[in-house]
Amino acid sequence: MDVQAIKRTFGIIGTDPELDRAIGIAAQVAATDLTVLITGESGTGKDVFPKIIHQNSARKHGQYFAVNCGAIPEGTIDSELFGHEKGAFTGAVGERKGYFEIADKGTLFLDEVGELPLSTQARLLRVLENGEFIRVGGSKVMKTNVRIVAATNVDLPLAIEKGRFREDLYYRLNTIPIHIPALRERKADIPLLFRKFAADFAERNHIPAITLTPDAMKMMENYRWDGNIRQLKNVTEQISIMETERAITAETLAKYLPNRVQSSLPMLLPHDDTMDSVNERDLLYRVLFDMKKDIAELRAQVNNISSGHPTETNYVQATPVTQIGDTVVTRVSQNEPEEVEQEFAEFVPAEETHYGGVPTSSTAETLSLEHHEREMIIKALETHKGKRKDAAKALGISERTLYRKINEYGIDL
Repeated sequence: MDVQAIKRTFGIIGTDPELDRAIGIAAQVAATDLTVLITGESGTGKDVFPKIIHQNSARKHGQYFAVNCGAIPEGTIDSELFGHEKGAFTGAVGERKGYFEIADKGTLFLDEVGELPLSTQARLLRVLENGEFIRVGGSKVMKTNVRIVAATNVDLPLAIEKGRFREDLYYRLNTIPIHIPALRERKADIPLLFRKFAADFAERNHIPAITLTPDAMKMMENYRWDGNIRQLKNVTEQISIMETERAITAETLAKYLPNRVQSSLPMLLPHDDTMDSVNERDLLYRVLFDMKKDIAELRAQVNNISSGHPTETNYVQATPVTQIGDTVVTRVSQNEPEEVEQEFAEFVPAEETHYGGVPTSSTAETLSLEHHEREMIIKALETHKGKRKDAAKALGISERTLYRKINEYGIDL
């Protein structure tokens, strides 16, 4: 079946090349038993493609089941997919077949597969590898011959990095990837979809169909449509029932577009780096930590000068560290060899020291800085899950210094 015939059969509206390519891949892979992973934003119509694959495969006379993995509670998802034995848990008054048994020799569509718990992911991986599974509460290994098509709007590679999705399962599911473009990426299809939704709604409710003025159509094409086709359909139906005037202007349309100041312009997204979980308070702590080190080094030089000991001249300058809101926080830095590690804690005197009659430190200041330093170290260790090497790197100190500080402050990991 060619792409145009598939569009007519499944009611797909659009002429976008990327959409046609996705349909072509689905038709081509249907004849095989390869696992397919469909990706795309919510509302793009991912649920149509498993049906295309199933209806054009040798399994079309077998069972087709669609399971929304995100809608099933974590405590019952294993029972739903793999079945359970009598007495497996409270309320299991009899044995129950799971979808993998029911859909044997057919197709099972796992929607929102990125929401599966890790324990269920391990069970699913075994099915994909050798077709074997065990019912909840059972011990008998069972076999199934089912074709898996999965879909998700989650960034699975990012979920893998965060430990929320198994990497081996991702590669098993992603044998044949199919990506569905977002509606804002296929602007030429927006007028076609709008006219289709408006005509269908008018026919069902026996009212004249609404139309858009040129400026309203331009606004609709430039809108971001975060909800994609589903959102466009909802907006079309809202306008159809709420407005008495059938010709919709841009002013009228704007009332139905939430956050209408948005457009297809690029959005500024937060930068994701090793400090993505550090908040404003943590940044201030880090600045204090660095400042304490530099102040200690300066005091050491002052003490050497006042005691008559020669010291190497270093050029000291204030340099920006970071910007928090509208405030630029600066720190004192020195030109020194990169490999020299300053054991700066020993330079902080316990009692107040004077130079030229001016106080240079106090016990209260020292205790405050040490408190912030300890909290910053604890926060860095928590952020990096106890990995001292990563925590030391984030703090900007050596791993040996971090070890000494952990012992010095009695930090319990």
